[in-house]
Amino acid sequence: MPGCHEVAKAELHLHLEGSVTPATMQELAPGASTEEIRERFRFSNFAGFLECFKWVVERLRGPEDYALVTRRLLETLSSQNVRYAEITLSAGVVLWKKQEFEPIYDALQREVARSPVDVKWNLDAIRHFGAEHAMQVAELAAGYVDDGVVSFGIGGDEERGPAGWFTDVYRFARAKGLCLTAHAGETVGPESVWGALRLGAERIGHGIRAVDDPALMRHLRDEDIPLEICISSNVATGAVPSLAAHPVRRFYDAGVPIVLNTDDPGLFGTTLEKEYDLAAREFGFSEDELAQVAENGFRYAFARVKPERVEVKKDE
Repeated sequence: MPGCHEVAKAELHLHLEGSVTPATMQELAPGASTEEIRERFRFSNFAGFLECFKWVVERLRGPEDYALVTRRLLETLSSQNVRYAEITLSAGVVLWKKQEFEPIYDALQREVARSPVDVKWNLDAIRHFGAEHAMQVAELAAGYVDDGVVSFGIGGDEERGPAGWFTDVYRFARAKGLCLTAHAGETVGPESVWGALRLGAERIGHGIRAVDDPALMRHLRDEDIPLEICISSNVATGAVPSLAAHPVRRFYDAGVPIVLNTDDPGLFGTTLEKEYDLAAREFGFSEDELAQVAENGFRYAFARVKPERVEVKKDE
C-alpha cells in the first residue's frame, strides 16, 4: 500500500543478526558458495530457523562484521522511512561465543551515529541457556542503560526455557532501569504469554497464541499491552500453518494493541514495507488502520518517542 510507505514508521521487534541477507552473508563468509548460503537460509520450522540463525552468528567474527551488518540494516530502514528502531542484539550469543562485548557495541554505536535512524538497543538472552546465562546478559545491559540500551528480553526456545526460571533476572533488570520484553506465545500456547506477563514484560514478542485464550486477549486489551507482530516470520517458522491462518486481524479487531515488525528480515526475505503490504493485501487493513498501527510503533516504544518529535540526524 504505497500511502503507508510514506508514513513515518518505527520497528520494535528486529534482530540485528537476523537482518543478514544472503548478499551480506557472501561478504561475511566469502568462502561459502551461493548454493550453500541459499541452502542454509532454507527452513520450514522453528528448529530449522534456529539452526540458520546459529550458522549466521557463528560467522560474525568481531566488531567489523557486526558493524557491516548494522550499516546494511540501517540503510534498509532509512530507505523505508523507518525513523526509529529498537534493535535486538543477541548479547547472549556474544557471550556464548566468548567475544568481548564492548568493542562490538562500540562499533555498532559508531554506525548508529552516522545514520538518520534513531536507534535504541534491546539486549537479548537465550532462554534455553538458563537463568544464570540470562542474568549475565541483564547485568551487561544494566551497564549500558545510559548508553543506548533501553531494554532486556529473552528469546530462543520457549519450551526448553520456561518463563518461571527468570523471575529474579527480570526483577534485577527492572531495578536497574531497563524496560522489559519477552518472546512468548510464538511456538508455545497462551500459558507462555501469561508467564512473560508475570515476569513484568511490558511488550510481548509475537504473542500469537494469545488468540487461543479469550481471558488473555481481554487482559492485553484492557491493560494496553502490545504484541510485536511479525507475520512473515510466523509463516516461515511454521508458528502458523499458513498465511491465511495468521491471527493479526483478530487481534486488531479485538482491540489488542499491535505493532508490525520484521523480526529477522534477512532470514525471512522481508522488509517492513512488505509486512505493511501483507497486512493490507491479505488481511484487509485499510490505509487509516495501518496509519494507526504505524503510530503504535512510536506509542509503545520504550523510549516513548512520537513521530513528530523524531529528529532525523544528518549524515556526517
